[in-house]
Amino acid sequence: MSDEHEAAGPQPEPIRFFGTTWVDHDGGYALRRAGVAVGALAAAAAGAFVLRFGYEGLAVAEVGNLVNMLVVVAFAVCSALAFRRTWEGFQRRPDPAADPAAEKSMRSILMIGFIGSLLAYFFRALREAPGERLHREEYEEARTRYERRRTTRTGNPAARKKKRKS
Repeated sequence: MSDEHEAAGPQPEPIRFFGTTWVDHDGGYALRRAGVAVGALAAAAAGAFVLRFGYEGLAVAEVGNLVNMLVVVAFAVCSALAFRRTWEGFQRRPDPAADPAAEKSMRSILMIGFIGSLLAYFFRALREAPGERLHREEYEEARTRYERRRTTRTGNPAARKKKRKS
């Protein structure tokens, strides 16, 4: 972290794989972004390869066209939902008033659609660190509030009178 951010006031929240390098885009930020993008794409490709083996296992078992189609549709829908959920997570925090049971039931869908989540990481890493915009907005808002509070305190007339008499 640079000296500018070690001063008093709000500190930036670290992002997975990036720490606080997203603040000033230093400390290998570009290399980390490239690594996250390549890693997410490679993991998605490996996951698709493993799913292909599962699909071939269904073909060997001769379960029928209907079951094969249902499996493909299920993975496609779960991947689309996981992509959307992950992408939205980069743009805003989860609603604290959300039903915890609904969040828990969504975990299994996100696990099945892991390829969608990995692809969301890949596409976001091409533009910025995943979640960087959200963290930057929150950090800048906190810095603005801190500066506003600090400047109103320094304008205290009672404090100025004491300094003049000393």
